[in-house]
Amino acid sequence: MIIDTHCHLDDESFETDLAAVLERAKDVNIEKIIIPGASIKDLPKAVRISEEQKNIFFAVGVHPYHVDEMDESVLRKFAKHEKCVAVGECGLDYYRLPESGIKEYKARQKEVFIAQIKLACELKKPLIVHVRDANEDSLSILKEHEDKLVGGVLHCYNASPILLELSRTFYYGIGGVLTFKNEKKLGAILPQIPKERLLIETDAPYLTPTPHRGERNEPARTIFVRDKMSEILNLSGDEIERITTQNALKLFAI
Repeated sequence: MIIDTHCHLDDESFETDLAAVLERAKDVNIEKIIIPGASIKDLPKAVRISEEQKNIFFAVGVHPYHVDEMDESVLRKFAKHEKCVAVGECGLDYYRLPESGIKEYKARQKEVFIAQIKLACELKKPLIVHVRDANEDSLSILKEHEDKLVGGVLHCYNASPILLELSRTFYYGIGGVLTFKNEKKLGAILPQIPKERLLIETDAPYLTPTPHRGERNEPARTIFVRDKMSEILNLSGDEIERITTQNALKLFAI
């Protein structure tokens, strides 16, 4: 069994064939899926999907690109739902910076990130974290709050060695990037991650693994991530499934 711990099934690209996507996932033993919260506007759709599918869960959160949507009262409302298992994805993303007002832009991202961390601490839910080109600031903020968190995952772990300092509290989401032909850093650092901290994810419809680059990603393609992890860690595919599934069940209590 595989659990896809990060899949945007509420994305518009799945609107016309969601049933077929879920059937293909079932065919390759994808038993559970978690929809992260990226935009408040998509939360009602995520809730509806989770209500219609017993093995699909969701999180409440605001992606750093959507900080202007932040409304804690809305997140709190949806967090009360029985299928809500986490807060996020939230975090820092400095990949696309504005031409002016960079300091203010970063400050706003930090403000919204910290608000969601505090919410996760209060609700005793794990945190789904997005980090892109912001390793030092992210580490500093997470270290400050680490002791109050019940756990979390560094979604699409970016192979930063300094983020391994969080392995006492955080898990590491491994997705299609691991299979990319020109990606060497993640494969090199993967053996350094404690096995009891590994998770599998797709980030679908994004980051489609080899050999399907250029196509829409979907949960069934977690098997390519599993196989690459198996190759690098010298473990059987069944063992990778067992480890990552056990980890996901423990973190998200699903």
